[in-house]
Amino acid sequence: EITSLLSLCGGQFSSEQEIRVNSPFWILSIPSEEMARGLMKRTVCAKSIFELWGHGRSAGELYASLKNYPMDKMLPYLQSDSTYKVHIHTFNKTLTQAQKIKKIDALEFLPFKGKVNLKNPEHIFWILEDYGMDPNNVPEEPFHLYFGRWIADGQRELIESYSVKKRHFIGNTSMDACLSFIMANHGRVKPNDVVYDPFVGTGGLLISSAHFGAYVCGTDIDYNTIHGLGKASRKNQKWRGPDENIRANLRQYGLEKYYLDALVSDSSRPIWRKGMLFDAIITDPPYGIREATRRTGSQKEAVKTAERSTENHIFVSSNYHLSDIFFDLLKFAAEYLVMGGRLVYWLPIYRPEYTEEIVPRHPCLKLISNCEQMLSSHTSRRLITMEKVKEFKDQDQNSYLLDGQYTPYRGHNSFREKYFSGVTKRIAKEEKDNHK
Repeated sequence: EITSLLSLCGGQFSSEQEIRVNSPFWILSIPSEEMARGLMKRTVCAKSIFELWGHGRSAGELYASLKNYPMDKMLPYLQSDSTYKVHIHTFNKTLTQAQKIKKIDALEFLPFKGKVNLKNPEHIFWILEDYGMDPNNVPEEPFHLYFGRWIADGQRELIESYSVKKRHFIGNTSMDACLSFIMANHGRVKPNDVVYDPFVGTGGLLISSAHFGAYVCGTDIDYNTIHGLGKASRKNQKWRGPDENIRANLRQYGLEKYYLDALVSDSSRPIWRKGMLFDAIITDPPYGIREATRRTGSQKEAVKTAERSTENHIFVSSNYHLSDIFFDLLKFAAEYLVMGGRLVYWLPIYRPEYTEEIVPRHPCLKLISNCEQMLSSHTSRRLITMEKVKEFKDQDQNSYLLDGQYTPYRGHNSFREKYFSGVTKRIAKEEKDNHK
C-alpha cells in the first residue's frame, strides 16, 4: 500500500528503505513533508508518520543520534514563542507514568525554548520504543528507540466509519472496509478516475474508490443482487427491503454523485465497446460456496439450471471454472484498462501446494505486488496487483504464462485448472465445517 501511494504522490520507493522484519516501525526516505501528508491522507495501514530526528538500539545511541541531527532543522520547532508536548509510545509494553516522565526528562539536552501545552500544542514530539512482537517474552530494554516530530496520522478511522456492520445493503461476502480501502490504494485510485468491478455484488469495493473521488460502476451476473431483491443476508431479516441496493449504499456515505451504474452482465462475455475505458479494475472474484461461480449458458449445455427472480427474470447458467474466471479477468483488464491502469483482485490458494507459478499472468500486465491474507492453516488468499504496461493487440487475445513463456490458453487442460479446482473444493469444505 505504501509503495503504491508513494508513486501516486509523485515519489518513488527505494530499495534502500529500511524495513525491520518483526517490527511495526518503518524508516522511509520521503523528499518532502507535503508528500508525507499526502501519503497519510490515503493510507489505512500506517498509523502515523514522523520526521525522524534520531534513533538507536539503546538510549545512549538515541541520544547520540539526536545530538548529531542538524540544529538548523530543529530550531524552527523549538522557538520561545511556540508550544509543544512530548508523547511516549511503547509497542508491546506498558510503562508507568513515572517511567514516562523519567524518559522525557532525559531529553533535557535538546534546546526546547517554548512552553509545554498538553491540550493544544503547536508541535508534538514522540518517543517510540519497540519491545518486539512476542507478548510472552517482553525484554527489559527496547530493541530499538526513535524520536521524531509528528507530521500526520493515517486514515484508520475509515475502517470504523465505513464498517460493514453499519452498512445499509450487504451480502454474504461483502468486503471488509479495511481491505476495500487497501485495494483502492493498491489500484492508485484518484479523483475523476473511472473504476470498474466486474463481480460487483453489493458494491462494497465501489464505496472505497468513490470515497477517493473516483466514478464507479460494476456488473454482476446475479439479477437479484443488482436489483436488491430476494432473501436478505442480514441476521433477523428475511427479505431485502425496497431501498436496499448499491446506490443506497453510496447515498449513505454521501457518495451518490460518483455512482455511474451497476448492470446485470456475464463477466465472461464483456458488454463494453472496444477501447480503453477504465483507470482501475478492482474486484473480488467469486469462490467457495457462499458465492457460486456461474456464467451464462445455453439450453444445449449439459450443466444448466434455470433461475427465477421475483421479477420473473429467467436465464440459464453453467459452471464457471475458477481458472477461466482469472484468465477472462486478466484478458479483460489487458484490453480495457488505460495504459498504466491497475488490476487489483483476490486469488484464493491452497498454501501447501502454492507456488509463484500459480499466479495468472498476461503479456500486457506487469505484476506489481502479491500480498497474502491467511484464512486458515491451509488456505489463504493473495491480493494481486497488476499494471498495464503494453498495448493490447489481437495476438494477446488468448495468451497466458506457462513455464516462463506466453502460450495459447488451453481451457480446462491448463495446469491451473487442476490446482484451482482443488482450491475451490477445500475452501468449500472449510466453509461447511465452520458453518457447522
